[in-house]
Parts: sequence; C-alpha cells; structure tokens
Amino acid sequence: MLDLTYEAPTPKVIAGAKEDWELVIGLEVHAQVATKAKLFSGASTQFGAEPNSNVAFVDAGMPGMLPVINEACVAQAVRTGLGLKAEINLMSAFDRKNYFYPDLPQGYQISQLYHPIVGEGEVLVEMGDGTARNVRIERIHLEQDAGKSIHDMDPNMSFVDLNRTGVALMEIVSRPDIRGPEEAAAYVLKLRQILRYLGTCDGNMQNGNMRADVNVSICRPGDYEKYQATQDFSHLGTRCEIKNMNSTRFIQAAIDVEARRQIALLEDGKDVVQETRLYDPDKNETRSMRSKEEAHDYRYFPDPDLLPLEIEQAWVDDIAASLPELPDAKKARFIADFGLSDYDASVLTAEVANAQYFEQVAEGKDGKLAANWVINELFGRLKKDEDKGIEDSPVSAAQLGQIIALIKSDVISGKIAKDVFEICYTTGRDPEEIVETEGMKQVTDTGAIEAAVDEIIAANPAQVEKAKANPKLSGWFVGQVMKATGGKANPAAVNKLVAAKLGL
Repeated sequence: MLDLTYEAPTPKVIAGAKEDWELVIGLEVHAQVATKAKLFSGASTQFGAEPNSNVAFVDAGMPGMLPVINEACVAQAVRTGLGLKAEINLMSAFDRKNYFYPDLPQGYQISQLYHPIVGEGEVLVEMGDGTARNVRIERIHLEQDAGKSIHDMDPNMSFVDLNRTGVALMEIVSRPDIRGPEEAAAYVLKLRQILRYLGTCDGNMQNGNMRADVNVSICRPGDYEKYQATQDFSHLGTRCEIKNMNSTRFIQAAIDVEARRQIALLEDGKDVVQETRLYDPDKNETRSMRSKEEAHDYRYFPDPDLLPLEIEQAWVDDIAASLPELPDAKKARFIADFGLSDYDASVLTAEVANAQYFEQVAEGKDGKLAANWVINELFGRLKKDEDKGIEDSPVSAAQLGQIIALIKSDVISGKIAKDVFEICYTTGRDPEEIVETEGMKQVTDTGAIEAAVDEIIAANPAQVEKAKANPKLSGWFVGQVMKATGGKANPAAVNKLVAAKLGL
C-alpha cells in the first residue's frame, strides 16, 4: 500500500427543523465487464447493435440451453479485485436469483450471493482539499445483466431488447463508509478511474456500462462512531436504496433530497420504510419503486447447471504480475519524479491516456513546464475545440515536446511558443520546422536588443524620468522593445538591459 497520510473529511451535516443529522451512504456499483462475449454465451457485447441481434439461445432462455462460463470474464473480475487490493476467493459459486420481469427471459438471474469471487478490498477517495476517505469494499461478485424494456416507442405497447441480457457485470459493494454526496460522487469517479486503468470496464455511464444503486440513511451525530466501534447496524437509520444512477451529478442531488425526505419523516414522528426508490431529476425528488426485498424474496439457490468455480493461485499470480501502474501510484511518482503539485498530478493521472501523453512530452525535459503546457495549453485548447479528448489531439506528444525543448533552449520565448503551438495545432506541422520557416526564433543577440533599448530610451525622455521616480513604470520600455522587435527579443535580456540603462 502507498504511504499516504491524510485526514478524513468532515461528515455532511444537514440541519432539520428540530436537530442536526448526519448522512451514511453505501454504494453498489454495477460495472459491465470489458469482454467481447457475454458471461455464459458467445454472443457479442457490442453496444448499439440492432435490437435483439446479440442474443444466443441461452440468453433467450430457450429450453435445454446450458450456460458455459467465459474465462475472460472471470479473469477481469480477478484483475479488478487485485486492483482494489481485495482478497481473491479461489472458490466461488453461482446462484439463481429468481424473479419475473419481461426483459429477463430465463425467469432468473445468475449471480453470486453466498460465495463471491472477490472479498474485502478498499478504495482511497481523495477529496481535493487534503482530505481522503478510505472506503472499504465488502465484496465483488459476477452476475448477468438483464435486458431492456422500452416504453416510449409506442403509446400502447412496450418493447423488449435482449442485447444486454447475459452481459457480464461486476457488482462492487461498498461498506457504509461514505458520509456525504460529494464523497459518493468522488468514490464513483475514483472507482471508474481504477477500472479504466485496469481495462476491466470502460466506465461509460451514459451507455449504462457503469451505474450505481445508492443506499442512503441518516443518523444523529455520534451514532456513526458507535456503529464503527461495534459494527452494530442498529446505531444507524433505516436505509433506502436509489436504483440505477448513471450520473455523478444526479447521485449527489438524489442523496441530498432523499436524506431530507427521511429527516422530515423522523422529525414528524414517522418511520422510514426500507424500500427501493427512483430519482426523478426533473422534479428533483425520489419516489417509491417497491418495498425492499430480502434474500428470501428472490428464492436464491445454487445454480444446478454450473459447478462451483475453482481457480488456481498461480493463475491469480499471473494476473497480478500483469497489472499496470494504478492511479495512486502514478500520481505519487509524478509528484516525486517531476516535482508536480498534487493538483497537477491529479489532473494528469485522471485518465490513463492523459498520463501516457504527459510522460512522453516530459521525457528528458522540465516536468513542471511540460505539465503546464499539457494542462493549460493543450487541455484548454481541446476543451475549446468541441471538448475533444487527448486521443483526438492534433498535436502529438513528440511535437509538444519539441515546443518545450525550444523554450528551454531559448530558441523561442513563451509568447512565441503559443503562436507556434497554434500553428502546429491547426496545420499539424512540426514546431521546429515552423520556427525555422516562419522566422520565429527569438532575438538573443544582446547587441541588437541593446540598440533597440537605446533608441526607445532616447526617444522618450519624459517617460525615462517617470520610470526613475517609479521603477514599476520600466515595464513600459520593455513592452516597447518587444513591440519594436516583433515580440522576438529575449524577454529576460530586455528586462536586464532596460533596468541597467535606466539605473534601476
């Protein structure tokens, strides 16, 4: 584990009409496993295919069809567990979770209730203000996704698309360690970041490839500490689950409005009923979906078509050996090796592609200068240009590295570099070639700069007297010299000569 020191963030406190209340939050994140085929069939997992075109007979619940485990899905679950510093269970088993729904043709979902493939782990969630929450992972289990019911294509009928049926999901269940809406959103983003680094889930929340069920409860100040000391859930309030959240913004809003609903109930002398609720972003409210089921409501039993899943430690070790450098380790290395601030290192490691690009730019160069150009100039320009990602950058890492090198060798100034960057961005031409052919090298000949300084001082005696009386006004001369040289004079040389000539 990384040697990171931090303070835990202050729990979110909501003032009720009568007293203060604190939030307690746990999340169940459903992450679609990044594989080409489904969990128990060879059908494609491609998103956006024609409805009901990615469906094998076993997905459709045809009689006599037997599930066959996809080894790649198991490997991805193990890889995820290792990335979350979790215990890997060498023996796990699948169960049937029985319920009826039109988009569940088998009449049951194959899941892992009693013997999940991954046990306890942890996620360090940094809040950006020097605080961080260590969120414990209770378990990760593999399960099938259901299909999709479509209700807005016809006023009188609903349609069913079974393309998602049988797609492998990892359900990542946290302990109730999260204490506020912002923490919940940061946890989901950190989990998404880790999964994307591992390559086990693309984290595309818009497509439903990553979504969260959010468990919200409230308690009085001091009760959470009693729970932590005893692990006795009776110290906490009754929780309600908000289903299928696929936006961190909506997750925060839903937690806040649900907590306030529960506070109002308790302060009116009513009980909070454990149930599943949906969040309506248009009305900014949660509403009841169904009473919260318990395990017996689903009539779980071991799946008779699947043997217990046994894996070997050597296979787990091979997967562990192939893990990439993960975000926390990469961030710590960027701070140590390149002298970056915590903020800059966080920005550059947010996406693995961004981190790779930066490292190529910074190789053998000034790390801080490289970070400044990647974050402020490149990221800023990409965002302005229809919010492009780093993979769409017209400026390659090698080209941006050339700009850094040209600045450090005093061939161009920072101001000229911005003009070079813009030409490179819009034309794809190499910076070195742009500087050479466009005559953009900065003037470093002190003789030529001195002549320009002398000329401007001689032509402006009144301004000279003002500058001698107030040295801050010497900047006027610097600006005039830069203007006279077309912005090509070395700024440091100009400043030095102006100060010397004015006797400042």
